[in-house]
Amino acid sequence: MKRDAPQSSNRRIHLKWMPEMSLRNRIAFYYTIATAFLVAAVLAIIFFTVDRIVYRHFDDELRFEVREQLQEAHMGRYFDGFERFMENDINDDEDKREHDGREQIKDADVDLEFIQLVDRAGKVIKKSANLSGTVLSYNPELSDLQYFNSTAGGMTVRQVQLPLVTRNGSIAGYLIVAVPLKNAILVLRDLQNIILISFPCIILMLFVLTRLIAGKSIRPIDEVIATAEKMTQSSLGQRIPLPPHRDELYRLSVTINALLDRLQDAFQREKQFTADASHELKTPLAAVKGTLDVLVRKPREVAHYEARIQYCQTELKRMARLIDQLLMLARYESDMTRPHIVEVALFAPLESVIARLQPFALEKMITLSFIDTESGRVAADPAMLEMILENILSNAIKYSPQGSSVEISTSRRSGAVVCTITDHGVGIPEEKRQAIFERFYRVDESRSASTGGFGLGLSIVKKLADLQRIGIVVSSGADGGTTFELLFPKA
Repeated sequence: MKRDAPQSSNRRIHLKWMPEMSLRNRIAFYYTIATAFLVAAVLAIIFFTVDRIVYRHFDDELRFEVREQLQEAHMGRYFDGFERFMENDINDDEDKREHDGREQIKDADVDLEFIQLVDRAGKVIKKSANLSGTVLSYNPELSDLQYFNSTAGGMTVRQVQLPLVTRNGSIAGYLIVAVPLKNAILVLRDLQNIILISFPCIILMLFVLTRLIAGKSIRPIDEVIATAEKMTQSSLGQRIPLPPHRDELYRLSVTINALLDRLQDAFQREKQFTADASHELKTPLAAVKGTLDVLVRKPREVAHYEARIQYCQTELKRMARLIDQLLMLARYESDMTRPHIVEVALFAPLESVIARLQPFALEKMITLSFIDTESGRVAADPAMLEMILENILSNAIKYSPQGSSVEISTSRRSGAVVCTITDHGVGIPEEKRQAIFERFYRVDESRSASTGGFGLGLSIVKKLADLQRIGIVVSSGADGGTTFELLFPKA
């Protein structure tokens, strides 16, 4: 624990020092940094390639001059001494000019060559006339043909040093040839300056253009922000305009619009739920309040008090049932409750529910018939399953005429267990069958009010069935009657 504290503290300090940039600036900044490395690499490759080509050109020129000097002396690389070299003058087209050596070197152009012959000790034996005032540098450590930069008379030159080897393998002296690099260095320096000046300009222009392009590309995000800032409870119907191109931003806009649709639907449902719940609670409260107001106005007989108090108790119990159902529905819809799915014999919860509802059926002289053709075992939560069966069966009893019957049966269809509950009431119109699972929905307001229903039972059934992946199919015949089918998943 002692190690973690400094790390989190350092992380917080680091975040405080991070620059706060907009999305378009971050995109432009990261893209510019990445491109800057790429452009720098390309420019460096170009510069070093040009540099290499220039020096290769000078090396080729030096190699040609060395070959020419050896041919003028009528010899190869191996010879018997300096005598043959001494018998020939160094091939120099400039030796007939009248000039001062140092000034000639300072004013030399690209095509001028400097030639020098030294012995093994480095003593100058012979040199071209344009080197009258200076000598080329000599490196005694070089034992083979080597190209390198040096200076002569205050000027940078490219030179080659060739050892002259005798037949017996000993080095008798060195042939040194050089050419001035003045113009080449100027060209390379100009190229370097152009690169150093143009590079920051390119990066700056790239950042500006990338920022403009990024700003145009993320414009739908700005529209998302603007739409969200304008949105209130009274303007939930606003939606984000869709971009013309079906890219990631288009998908983002479609997803957010779909989210807004779900939020609007949820808000409307909650608004309707609040209004319906207030209405349902307001009615028994008004009845209880009116009854008590009448009782306190003047003394009355004991029997009258008892009757009014029983009426108030009935209304209060009705309110308690409504509140219990509302709390149950809210708990299931919050997704905090998870069903405990186990294998259950369907026969057991059906027998238990039928036994509990038998007295209510006898009051209306309704016959409950149970046909167990294929009970089997189903995957369900036992407590939730009993609640589903009890709500459906109590509705069947409640809305069936006196002296009728309610049939309960089980069967198997495509390998899955199906439980069917059929009544012989007035039925449900086809256009209203899907709405019966909504909260506080009543097919017939007058009939529901007289029977004391709240319109919450089937909402609870639907939610519990969805939690257990139990399918519900509702159908009604042309002559009335309603059938509920519970389709259980395969165990």
